[in-house]
Formats: sequence, structure tokens, C-alpha cells
Amino acid sequence: MKYFYKAMIGLDLTEMDDILIKKTIVYLNFLGIDKCYFVHVAKNLAVPDEILKNHPELLAPGDESIEALIKSKLAEFDFPETMDIEVFAEEGAHQLETLLRWAKIKDVDLIIMGRKEELQGSGSLAKGIAKKAPCSVLLLQERRKPGLPKKIMIPSDFSDHTDLIYDFGERISEELGAELIPVHLYEVPHGYSKTGKSFEEFAEIMKENAREDFRRFIQKHNHKELECQFVLNNGEGQGKALLEEAEKLGADMILLGSRGKTKSAAILLGSVAEKLVMVNNVLPMLIFKKKGETMGFFEALFKV
Repeated sequence: MKYFYKAMIGLDLTEMDDILIKKTIVYLNFLGIDKCYFVHVAKNLAVPDEILKNHPELLAPGDESIEALIKSKLAEFDFPETMDIEVFAEEGAHQLETLLRWAKIKDVDLIIMGRKEELQGSGSLAKGIAKKAPCSVLLLQERRKPGLPKKIMIPSDFSDHTDLIYDFGERISEELGAELIPVHLYEVPHGYSKTGKSFEEFAEIMKENAREDFRRFIQKHNHKELECQFVLNNGEGQGKALLEEAEKLGADMILLGSRGKTKSAAILLGSVAEKLVMVNNVLPMLIFKKKGETMGFFEALFKV
């Protein structure tokens, strides 16, 4: 599949880089990547003492030393020599803004970031990238073994803007022979008791309405045989409920899309997707965003 020609991979000079490089290699051909930019952004580019102990040869200026270190990692893990790569280190007080600026400068189609489970780190940078990037984002988790997905969950609300996500999901599933699993999260509205219905009765009404919405929605797509999983949110949190359903289904990737009725909004995640990004450091997540039409609104992202 040729969809993401240029990818930017964010590195932080920790053990997570080793994991991220190895997993990126697995995805290169599948995603159709032709060029990779490996980027490290730090407030101060001085090489940390613990790295200098293991690599005393790194006596060049900070940016050159870090670039040499990243290149040595790529060679260590046999990153394909045929791939066009560029490595650079940048100093910036605001990592998120610096990474997003470089994503725009290099006109990348995909940003790849790591999500840590046991390694030290808050994950705030990856979350910020997921929310504000002007292109698609792939989040790869620390502990999951490298491999392409076989079960892809798509959280779905059946609105018009999700058509693009389904089209993309169908292409993925056909190329990989992967199962595509739509999941819809529904809730019982406050004040249901005023209708004279019990919670259970009203929940069934909401579920049946969602079923009908899905039946209409899926008719527009190639895989009309797809069945949707309907999950009642019992108040534990939308992100947590979707993540639990993904694990229950045995999904090995979650495919999300940005919301978008206006061009500026098309870059940003919807509230449910954002909540899922916040809680998920277990499953790989591909956040699909339509690139190009939103680039003119890029500067506004830093105010969001």
C-alpha cells in the first residue's frame, strides 16, 4: 500500500528507541514509506553523562554526537540500506512545537512515536503529537512484539467523517488479510427515568438505534458483511471502555480518525478518540488524518 511516503520518527535517546526502530522496520513496506526522518528534540543537546560513559567517542558538538548515535543504532538493527533516511537533532524549549514544525517543514505523511509501559516517561509528547499533528500518527507500544496487525478495531460513531477511516481500514484489511472490527460505544442519557423506562430498557433502545445507524452506514462501504460490536458505557470512562473491549476482542491494532466538519477541525481528534489515546499504552494505534487540506490552519494548532 502506497499511502505514507514520508515518515518522521521521534526518538528520545532511551531504550525505547531500540524498540521503536525495530518496530518501524516491520511497517516500512506495508505503509509504503520511501523516506524516514529520525528526529531527536531536547531542551539541551548536551549528550547525557550516562551515554558518554558507554560511547566516549562522542566528543563532537551535541547535535553531531546525537546524530552519530542514532545512525549507529540504525546500523545495529539493520535498518534497510535502501531506505532514504535523514537524521537530525534539534534544540527547542518546547518539544511538541518543534516536532510539529519539522513535520510541516519536511511535509511528512506520518509521524511514528513510541508509547512506554514500563520504561520511564509520561508519554505526554506522544499524546500531544496524536492530538495536534497535521498528518497521520502511528503510536507503537513498548512491550508488544513487532508484527503487523491481524485484528483491527475501529471505534465508530457512523458520522459522515468516518467514511474516510473505513475506506482506509478496508484497504488495510484486504492487504494484510486482517479482520476489521467496528466498535460503537453507546450510553444511556441522563434523565432516562422520566420516560418511564428502566435503565435496562432504555439501554436496549439506544443499542437498537445504534444498530440501525450502523446498517445504514455500512451500506456505503465494500465490506457490507461486517458486524459491529456495541458496547454500553457504564460510566467508567469512554477511553477505558473502548480499550477493555479491544483487549476482549483480541485486537492488535486500533484505527482512529480525526473529526472534521471544517478544515481546521479535521486535524484534531474527537473527544472520545482523545480519551482513548490518553489511556492506551498497550495496543498499537494508527490515527488516520487526511493530509493537505488542513495545512493552512497549522499555526492555529499551537493555540489549541
